[in-house]
Amino acid sequence: MIEADRLTKYYDKHTAIRNVSFTVEKGEIVGFLGPNGAGKTTTMRILTGCLPPSSGTARVAGFDVLTDSLQMRRRIGYLPENVPLYTDMKVTDYLAFVAEVKGVDRGRRRQRIGEIMDKCGVAKVRQTLIGALSRGYRQRVGIAQALLNDPEVLIMDEPTIGLDPRQIVEIRQLIKELAGQSTVILSTHILPEVSMLCHRVIIINNGQIVAVDTPENLTAGLQSSTKLRIRVEGPVNQVGMALTQLPGVLRVVAEDEAHLPAGQAGAQAGETTHSFVVESERHCDLRREASRLIVERGWGLLELRPADMSLEEIFVRLVTKEAQEARA
Repeated sequence: MIEADRLTKYYDKHTAIRNVSFTVEKGEIVGFLGPNGAGKTTTMRILTGCLPPSSGTARVAGFDVLTDSLQMRRRIGYLPENVPLYTDMKVTDYLAFVAEVKGVDRGRRRQRIGEIMDKCGVAKVRQTLIGALSRGYRQRVGIAQALLNDPEVLIMDEPTIGLDPRQIVEIRQLIKELAGQSTVILSTHILPEVSMLCHRVIIINNGQIVAVDTPENLTAGLQSSTKLRIRVEGPVNQVGMALTQLPGVLRVVAEDEAHLPAGQAGAQAGETTHSFVVESERHCDLRREASRLIVERGWGLLELRPADMSLEEIFVRLVTKEAQEARA
């Protein structure tokens, strides 16, 4: 549904993006990540037909963004970072205007506006001037206008910015419900949001694509070891010592404590509940051995789960690696 092929954009002598290529399949939700100034917004503006590329091509919903721009725009919804709302219009009047501009069938226009206002949580402010709305409600109106034409492709730049925690949860759920119906590409600085919503991530830095994959595959490719998070009820120093002696263990980290190199115990004694991160050689699965050890010693096993790299760690690792390679 989205095909970007070697997109490049120059602003005078500055290169905003260079040879950006990726695809997004029908029904996917994909996160578009990068530091400020990395080229995210430029790429999104090209994909929506708001900005021509200096070179390269892009197709959205089957239409070229340059030669078939009008046909393409009829099939997409776009939420820019700063939504251009008409502050002197009431919410319902504004959405009616947008529906007309987007060519929503006149016969079902009123029904569609009502459905979208309910879905985006703005029905109760339908008669309020947009200029009198809070930032959160303005963002909701922006999301509503993007969804009005039931788009095949939805392009969203920071969709939950300005929302309170409850509203964020509601909008995330709304985006999840679009999976399979609409193809969604969203840019956000809230990395846990990407983990919750997205099937794949695209990471861009200094105008170039650094990685395109699932968070799981990126984790597998970047991790040189395997980690387990274990929460145990027992004497902390004895637990730490026992865990370091398991075959394949590289180190044990008692959370909020110093590192425990293999074969040593550095935590304070005492019967307590404590969490450990156990790092072992790659592909070494210690779950069975660790749980057996803890049970045999008579300690309480309260939690045992993989401690995968977070998306924040993946992001920082990839961006830092790319920057180091550029300097080399």
